[in-house]
Amino acid sequence: MNQLKSLIRTIPDFPKPGIEFRDITTLLQDPWGFKRAIDEFVSHYRYSPIDKVVAIESRGFVIGGALAHHLSCGLVMARKKGKLPWMVERQEYQLEYGTDVIEIHKDAIVKDDRCLVVDDLLATGGTCEAACKLVERLQGIVVGCAFVIELPDLGGRARLAKYDQHSLVSFSGH
Repeated sequence: MNQLKSLIRTIPDFPKPGIEFRDITTLLQDPWGFKRAIDEFVSHYRYSPIDKVVAIESRGFVIGGALAHHLSCGLVMARKKGKLPWMVERQEYQLEYGTDVIEIHKDAIVKDDRCLVVDDLLATGGTCEAACKLVERLQGIVVGCAFVIELPDLGGRARLAKYDQHSLVSFSGH
């Protein structure tokens, strides 16, 4: 995992002073790194009963799409407000640096769909928690939450304690 970690770029003071942004685009553009990340997730979830991967905008789409393909399940996009063209369920949530709204199409998840929620990064857990609430409101079951990166100092793991969580690498700090 240290090799994967070395492929992640850190951008200081983005999107505001004091934040160290962990950028997975450098990992995604590396053929070995991208394949290794997806293979790690597939290995972890291969025998889990999953009907849908719920991918969180936007970098989660890349990981979620590849993972859904390998797990032979559906892909649901959790998008920012106003980006989905049909009827939606929405959930407001707190970010580390503000508030936002996430939406899922009302027909994307049906009763008892087993869903894996995927994003590039777990920080405070607000975005993922909002996506999990949407899955549950649509009567789906959250079987787990998967992240490329975890920032343990920001408490996201504790916030999502009721869900199984899997992260590939972690970084200390913000």
